[in-house]
Amino acid sequence: MATFVLVPGGWKGSWAYEAVTPLLERAGHTVHAPTLTGLRPDDDDATVATANLDTHAGDVLRLLDRAHVTGATLVGHSYAGMVITAAADRAGGRITRLVHLDAFVPRDGESWWSSANPYFRDLIAAGAASTGYAVSPPGGGDPRRRPHPLASFLQAVRLTGAHARIPRREFVYCTGWAERTPFTELRTRLRADPGWRVHDLPTGHDAMREAPEAVAELLLDR
Repeated sequence: MATFVLVPGGWKGSWAYEAVTPLLERAGHTVHAPTLTGLRPDDDDATVATANLDTHAGDVLRLLDRAHVTGATLVGHSYAGMVITAAADRAGGRITRLVHLDAFVPRDGESWWSSANPYFRDLIAAGAASTGYAVSPPGGGDPRRRPHPLASFLQAVRLTGAHARIPRREFVYCTGWAERTPFTELRTRLRADPGWRVHDLPTGHDAMREAPEAVAELLLDR
């Protein structure tokens, strides 16, 4: 049986995978879905202000340590593609599969900010205007979303290259929001890379909510 670590994207907590987790558990697998530092309901302003990409990668690594996890599948949605890449690079061979679920796939020295498109950079700048350290969630989404630590969007990832030796690396491209997605060029790049498997999913960005069965089926494809 596999162990899945499902890492939520910007503004979200473990609840983002609430429709997918039981499907994986029903199939007999172990699932961990952490809420990253600064996104927890009881996190204070200082915690939000100081959390960055290294903090979030550390969250994942500490989970692996606490649960004595080896041979894990890391799944990251959106911003969390940055997190799982950084964590996998530092995990010392404990990761066997990476799944970037409509998520960033950074190279060394890149950040969320440098990889995003103008639409999302404008959204982040506007969302951080009131505090300068926390990005308010965009309007119209799940009320459980929390202000997201700005530093985590801005910090560049530092990679040794160990993540590139993970045996199975996959990218899922959600095709249902073509007018705003920042991932079209990334999809083209990874399709040309023999080290990656690329899947298309006919949903909007929040595939876990729109099509949890399809997401689970993809993850269960061993």
